[in-house]
Amino acid sequence: MILPMKKYVYPSRESWKELTERPHLDISQLNETVSSVLHDIEKHGDDAVKKYEGMFDHVQLDSLAVTSDELEEAEKKLDTELKEAIQLAHHNIKTFHEAQRFVGKTIETQPGVSCWQKSVAIEKVGLYIPGGTAPLFSTVLMLATPAQIAGCKEIVLCTPPAKDGSVHPAILYAARVAGVNRIFKAGGVQAIGAMAYGTETVPKVYKIFGPGNQYVMAAKQQVSLHEVAIDMPAGPSEVCVIADETANAAFVAADLLSQAEHGTDSQVLLITTHESILEQVEKEISIQLEQLPRKEMAAKALDNSKLVVVKSVDEAVDLANCYAPEHLIIQTRDYMQLAERIVNAGSVFLGPYACESAGDYASGTNHTLPTHGYATAYSGVNLDSFCKKITFQHITPEGIQHIGKAVAVMADAESLTAHQKAMTIRMNQ
Repeated sequence: MILPMKKYVYPSRESWKELTERPHLDISQLNETVSSVLHDIEKHGDDAVKKYEGMFDHVQLDSLAVTSDELEEAEKKLDTELKEAIQLAHHNIKTFHEAQRFVGKTIETQPGVSCWQKSVAIEKVGLYIPGGTAPLFSTVLMLATPAQIAGCKEIVLCTPPAKDGSVHPAILYAARVAGVNRIFKAGGVQAIGAMAYGTETVPKVYKIFGPGNQYVMAAKQQVSLHEVAIDMPAGPSEVCVIADETANAAFVAADLLSQAEHGTDSQVLLITTHESILEQVEKEISIQLEQLPRKEMAAKALDNSKLVVVKSVDEAVDLANCYAPEHLIIQTRDYMQLAERIVNAGSVFLGPYACESAGDYASGTNHTLPTHGYATAYSGVNLDSFCKKITFQHITPEGIQHIGKAVAVMADAESLTAHQKAMTIRMNQ
């Protein structure tokens, strides 16, 4: 088949801004709809959530909460092989995130002036897990595991139910393995609203995590203005592959397609130093695409996607940093050297065997990552995402002697007399 991907051969740096643009979505009408639903949920709680579950997920619910019987039943429904895979992934994610524990130390900035930092878990967190065409039970592990390690007291999960009111058994099993406290049947905007405002059934949380469609993203951004923190701004998923003449074209094509099948608004970008690799990859994509059950969705995503030939690996690295991808795969001869020069990316996969799927599921790194160029300033979800850092200080009379005059002079220069007196009263004593 003829692929719709756009090709660029030796594009000038002046064209990179246009080349690295993501698909544009008109969200003006969407924001109005989201705002209306959120307002209704804030006002009417459970009744509004159930109403929108009927409208959007086509399910009539008597209760939003998942029961212990449903959790037990879910475990019985899953085959042993999948349960073992979930347990392996959980072990690796836990091992990697446990190594991120913060160890604070006390610093004496002046004699008698001691400062230190303490990491404290966010008490209540909400996790949103998409259902729909792909029930992302792997995301349960990615979010609940570090939340549990951090010590969050309440880990709440919302996910859309099927039309019969059930939740996918793998989502429920993963939630149990990873330490989720409470699970509710709610999807989309109504789930975000329920966790942001709290309802009769769903508790209000302090921070909401998790991916979703454009409605979910808009809802997260709207509630973050007043009600609750969110993990990061995010959009459709994306991958960038840097490949030289040593790259395995079949591997590269598989990586690009694994991202394209996420959804029609996903984007993939290949940057190669050799035109022959571009041609080989294009041929492989055509072959592999035909074998995918979600080939129509992947083909539409390829509409947003680009194949680029550049003059050198230096230019390839610069273009990748300009794009700031959610996922970056480096299939080159000197991938370790290139990795050192990456400054904008959510997660980086090195060498021919580090496929993005490994990070999506079971290598141990987190797959909840910044998209849409936000990797220039945001990190992916990690243990710190579920913590706050509180600073402490202790000052002795000796410390007052060392910093008192400076504090008083600076407060006076800012015309903050009460600030000045709070220090001078101690100095005079």
